[in-house]
Amino acid sequence: MHTPSYPRGRFGLLKSAPFSLAMLAASAMTTNLAQADTVNVATQAYDIPAGPLGSSLNRFAQQAGVAIVFQSQELEGLKGPGLKGSYGIQDGFDRLLQGSGYHAVKGDQVYALQPAPTAGSGTLELGPTQVTGNQLGNVTENSGSYTPGTIATSTRLVLTPKETPQSVSVVTRQHMDDFGLNNVDDVMRHTPGITVSAFDTERSNYYARGFSINNFQYDGIPSTARNVAYSAGNTLSDMAIYDRVEVLKGATGLLTGGGSLGATINLVRKKPTADFQGHATLGAGSWDNYRSELDVSGPMTESGNVRGRAVAAYQDKHSFMDHYSRKSPTYYGIMEFDLSPDTLLTVGGDYQDSLPKGSSWSGSFPLINSKGDRNSVKRSFNNAADWSSWEQYTRTVFAMLEHDLGNGWVTKLQLDHKINGYHALMGSIQGDQPQPDGTAQLTSGKYTGETVSDSADLYVSGPFSLGGREHELVLGGSISASEWKGKGYWNLSPNIVDFNNWHGHATIPDWGKAQSLTDDTVRQTGAYVTTRLNLADDLKLLLGGRVVNYQVTGYNPNYRESGRFVPYIGAVYDLNDTYAVYASYTDIFMPQENYNRDRDNKLLEPDEGQNWELGVKADFLDGRVNASAAYFEIRESNRALSDDEYNNQTPIPNNYAYKSSKAVTKGYEVEMSGEIAPGWQLQAGYTHKVVRDDKDVKISTFEPEDQIKLYTTYKLKGNLDKLTVGGGVRWQSVGWQDIYNNPHGQYEEFSQDAYWLVDLMTRYQVTKNLSATLNVNNLFDKSYYTNIGFYNSAAYGEPRNFMVTTRWDF
Repeated sequence: MHTPSYPRGRFGLLKSAPFSLAMLAASAMTTNLAQADTVNVATQAYDIPAGPLGSSLNRFAQQAGVAIVFQSQELEGLKGPGLKGSYGIQDGFDRLLQGSGYHAVKGDQVYALQPAPTAGSGTLELGPTQVTGNQLGNVTENSGSYTPGTIATSTRLVLTPKETPQSVSVVTRQHMDDFGLNNVDDVMRHTPGITVSAFDTERSNYYARGFSINNFQYDGIPSTARNVAYSAGNTLSDMAIYDRVEVLKGATGLLTGGGSLGATINLVRKKPTADFQGHATLGAGSWDNYRSELDVSGPMTESGNVRGRAVAAYQDKHSFMDHYSRKSPTYYGIMEFDLSPDTLLTVGGDYQDSLPKGSSWSGSFPLINSKGDRNSVKRSFNNAADWSSWEQYTRTVFAMLEHDLGNGWVTKLQLDHKINGYHALMGSIQGDQPQPDGTAQLTSGKYTGETVSDSADLYVSGPFSLGGREHELVLGGSISASEWKGKGYWNLSPNIVDFNNWHGHATIPDWGKAQSLTDDTVRQTGAYVTTRLNLADDLKLLLGGRVVNYQVTGYNPNYRESGRFVPYIGAVYDLNDTYAVYASYTDIFMPQENYNRDRDNKLLEPDEGQNWELGVKADFLDGRVNASAAYFEIRESNRALSDDEYNNQTPIPNNYAYKSSKAVTKGYEVEMSGEIAPGWQLQAGYTHKVVRDDKDVKISTFEPEDQIKLYTTYKLKGNLDKLTVGGGVRWQSVGWQDIYNNPHGQYEEFSQDAYWLVDLMTRYQVTKNLSATLNVNNLFDKSYYTNIGFYNSAAYGEPRNFMVTTRWDF
């Protein structure tokens, strides 16, 4: 006989090695703990309706201010009787679990779900367990699901998607593994409502609801808003180190402060596990695409109070484009320490490089030649010199300290130090090329720099009673500072090449001294509050706000915003156990980039806007499926648009000017994700939106007004149960943009017609630990553009390609 090892505190993880325990000892311990609960925790009133047992347990634990750990699959299909009346914690668990075959046993502040002893049995066996949630929401790894349990991206409150009064799309670990989504670009292409525009081989921009996305969070901590023109690692981050990617649609000023209107991308890191686990993968695909990955996690002490995880990934990828390749090494480590029964310390870091050769610059080919005619090139054409290379790197260290204050209250401090750098030696064929004799001039530039960012966020969260009901409150504050130092070089000396026989061979220019310098510092502080008021059993009101101080100093025009208040209002009304209707309002602002200046060289006023949203949400099949339908409207002021009347004068002005414009986005979206039937996973969404300026003219037309994304897998049954099959489709409506044809002296429309892309996947489970997955992308080899009109260029999307990946789990 031996005594079980329970976790140390609310945030500890159970060491999940199987063990046996005599019934008498288990009964005695349960009795003693129940008596302790009676002494230490007063009874309180609960009103939890009958429903899925797992959901009922989580709801009860949240209201009681404790944590409960269990395997979610253990409770699939089990219904709970609900709970109405006043109960102590142990009594409440006992009532909810009555007749389920389980009971709750307390270890410090964490309750573990155990099989109830049955008559005639001498021992009971415990299988692996896991914490079902933390202050970031549910871990999706090993869930096998395409939908999350809970999330905290919107308000810091840990809520289910149905309880969150904004649109949130989540791409889970299972979805990424099934379809080989290895970087942020891949994930965004699968995310409903997101448009991915590849400016060139190294720079991508994401759009949501008509706006560029420059808001990135890591474990819920906002990172410095990225400058798309000087890409430095954000969009190339390797997915090997992340559990899931959450995309919060619309304005997100409550937790972000300054940022863009479209959406916020939150990358949630993998966490150490209580049990030893790991996997190794090897993959090979089209155009000499090779990838390897090693991930090891588990306890580092016998008691399990220290846990660690290490991840390494390496990709060596060539391309359908001539003389282009990229190597991407990634390393990640994280450790958790139970400092006391109620305190958890997490520290970690990552190291990522992107090392390309033959980087294209401004599309992959120029659209117009010197006569004003359209160029026609193969998809493999690469406008870059073979020495052209936009290298990017990311270095990050982070720490989190979480403490259980008791009575359901927790506090959390997060620290993040990040370096995003780039070293770009660029040369490509741009502009109105080639000339009538077939020659073209190479445009060259060298750009180096890095941004060093430091962020800190501290908040407390917990329940409070008012008016006979229990409500929730978050109080927090954050501070961040980032300094971007950069240099720019360019050589305008003629570098003439043969366009019709272009293979990337060109002379590297003499760069000389730097001709432009950047040294800008952005400082932002803020205090925020969120409360979730339980006005009635079926009505929740969320109120919040953030006070922002924002300052930019450096070589570029200084800017300061002090005491800016960002409101947040949301309401959720439960129609029944399945459906809820919601409405929300919030806003956000973002200082302009330094190049967004008017014809008098004055910086435009900050871009800002308000986001209204209303819709219906639902969860089905005991929460295994989430669905939503939303109507949204965003009203924007000070949108930077090209001042064409000024820019197209003859002679051409020395400065390129922008002007402020108002814009309104209106649209709707429908989304569903989860296990719609046993073994059948689905994520699907349809989005429609239109953006119009203050003259009621459509803008942002290079983004499709309509798009559909659907990805699904199915694990076969019976004799074929080792086989999983799946696939996906992406469709978007026509996108177009007016480009200025200099040789013709007029605007011309350039468009990408509507198109479908079809992907397939299949996995075979060779043994319990070994599997092989085949992914085929763009099955019908559709030719399409991923960018239209950027600096009068275009870039092709990838032709049909495949990847075979073997995975060994241990």
